[in-house]
Amino acid sequence: MENITKDILVLASGGDITSFEKIYREACGFVYNVALRITETKEDAEEITQDVFIKIYRNLKNFKFSSSFKTWVYRIAVNTALNHRKKELKQQEYRARLGHDCKTEITSCQSNDLEDKEESRHQADEFLAQLSADQRICVVLRNIEGLSYQEIADILNININTVRTRLKRAREKLLALKKEVIKE
Repeated sequence: MENITKDILVLASGGDITSFEKIYREACGFVYNVALRITETKEDAEEITQDVFIKIYRNLKNFKFSSSFKTWVYRIAVNTALNHRKKELKQQEYRARLGHDCKTEITSCQSNDLEDKEESRHQADEFLAQLSADQRICVVLRNIEGLSYQEIADILNININTVRTRLKRAREKLLALKKEVIKE
């Protein structure tokens, strides 16, 4: 996203499609990865990525250059993914009340190496899924995206001490989960 200049942002906010396409190409993978870590399914991440870029397109003219564009996009992506996840949870609760339990199947990989990597990734995703949404987002932004505590606080619009507390509690829970798996 470093290649997105202020000039490109200004042109895109004025309706220049070519400039917006440049923004999309630069930020698409970034937004998709954030969405995938929060929602955990490729289909949801793709849908969220589309929604995020629609929001970016509609609101680019309101972007203030007081924060970085990357931080602004993070905030939109995280909020959109959280809202999507809340909506999904409500739908799952409704289905459960109706007696319809929706489960997804995991496809197996063909090579042993890929199976091991996929299994490790699946286990990591399972661990992340057991964290609260607030903790999971902080872990994803810190450990996977490599953001500083201050950047996370800015994106989530929370105090930096809240970020530290959420990460500490998340680490404690992840460590406990890991110990449980090792005992088995």
